Amino acid sequence: MIKNVKINAYQVGLVFENRKLVRVLEEGNFWIFGNKEVKIYEKNQSFVAPIELNILLQNQELASLLEVVEVADNEIALYIVNGIFKDVLVTGRYAFWKGYFNYEFVKIDLSKVEITENIATALLDNVKIRPYVRKFQVMNFETALLFMNGSFVKELTAGTYYFWHNSISVEVKSVDVRQQQLEISGQELLTKDKAGLRINFFVRYQVTDIFKALVDNKDFEKQLYVLMQLALRAFIGGLTLDELLTKKDSIAKEILENVEAKIADLGLAVSDAGIRDIILPGDMKEIMNQVLVAEKKAQANSIMRREETASTRSLLNTAKLMEENEMLWKLKEMEYVEKIADKIGEITISGGGNVITQLKEIFVK
Repeated sequence: MIKNVKINAYQVGLVFENRKLVRVLEEGNFWIFGNKEVKIYEKNQSFVAPIELNILLQNQELASLLEVVEVADNEIALYIVNGIFKDVLVTGRYAFWKGYFNYEFVKIDLSKVEITENIATALLDNVKIRPYVRKFQVMNFETALLFMNGSFVKELTAGTYYFWHNSISVEVKSVDVRQQQLEISGQELLTKDKAGLRINFFVRYQVTDIFKALVDNKDFEKQLYVLMQLALRAFIGGLTLDELLTKKDSIAKEILENVEAKIADLGLAVSDAGIRDIILPGDMKEIMNQVLVAEKKAQANSIMRREETASTRSLLNTAKLMEENEMLWKLKEMEYVEKIADKIGEITISGGGNVITQLKEIFVK
């Protein structure tokens, strides 16, 4: 049996007899004699071996035409053609035709976590590589701690971090380092004099030591809430209602001074705190209103008495002056006459008697 086989440029023909590679054909026309099979391969495609590759590579001519890449069990390889990433090669043995493309293979050891290979960051987000990569992002208002297999490794600042995906656990714990506000609302408390009330309290805090906040303490925000809640209860319980209302603006500062060390142990710093509202029950509010009304009435009475006293003192001083000065007495007479004349059309006074006395007699009648 004779057949003619044409091999074009950038093609390779493999001649098999009884599944054994007996000849390698490159560009040209060839006559094939006997019961032989010819497989033609394109050099612009990867070589897929029809039988075990190791057996084929025993042919030195074929081995010289192929570039072989071996990827171990704990490895992957990035397959790059003419500088462009094409695919990820997993465990196995791969063969590519030489001379047609410029091949590059970047082997990656997946048994380690850190990415030490020279790989562009953008490539790590490629859909084909993403399954092999763990990605963590720390925002610009956060600080984070890196843990591997449960052990603390280092502190991370803002940025994007990539690690190879393997059996080693990787955890990034982040915390917001901006100033935050904690509300302690609706706290039902008893004062020293057994007055029941509700208080709304707030605390502004910031994480200053992330290791203390995340490692030395669990749920630092909840701990801060309980700490301030207990401090508020203890402090309010030592004051009467009147003292509480009087010291309302300074209470927060005194409470913070008492718990400052405990707050620092949480890795926090408190910049401000205060009582937002003091809510009295209905009956207590009515009593307080009555007390306030009574106080205001007493203040009004006191003012009226002061005014009356001042007015009487002024009249007494005027009387003394008039008694001592006859001219002042005459001026006073004229003042009264002028005032009366403004309201009465005509006044007749007989004789040359005392004007004040006659006017008195007129208005008494």
